[in-house]
Amino acid sequence: MSTTDSLPPAGLMRRLGALFYDCLIVIAIEMMAAGVVIAVLHALLAMGVFSVAPYADVSDLLTNHPFWSPVYTLYLAVVWIYFFVFFWTRAGQTLGMRAWKIQVRNADGSPISATQALIRLATSGFGLANLTVPFDPKKRGFHDIWAKTQVVVLPKVR
Repeated sequence: MSTTDSLPPAGLMRRLGALFYDCLIVIAIEMMAAGVVIAVLHALLAMGVFSVAPYADVSDLLTNHPFWSPVYTLYLAVVWIYFFVFFWTRAGQTLGMRAWKIQVRNADGSPISATQALIRLATSGFGLANLTVPFDPKKRGFHDIWAKTQVVVLPKVR
């Protein structure tokens, strides 16, 4: 694997473009994940296995129940986190990063660890950490500094 010294760091606009693409993908995945839960609960309701009373419907139950609402929210958060950790630790690229030809990696060019991916997510501020890129001499985001990672522009394939 080549080192990141030979590859230029990714700028702010490229990072934001990839983030926008990834937001669209994550929204779609979250909708599917939520749909699976709602479909299963509706099936159980139709079979008479459980009742949503005193709630109006399944959606009201998942939104307002003191136990199931936080569990459902945690489930959706885990799906969201898993998306980024999975792609960053496998190929160093989410689907949006692949489209914008950028990759997150260690300084030696190796893939980042799950711990580094979690640190990046925890310190990313939902993408706001990228706003430090224009001010850092190495064009690193705040989350890259904390996770000890680099985002580089990949060369064009010939």
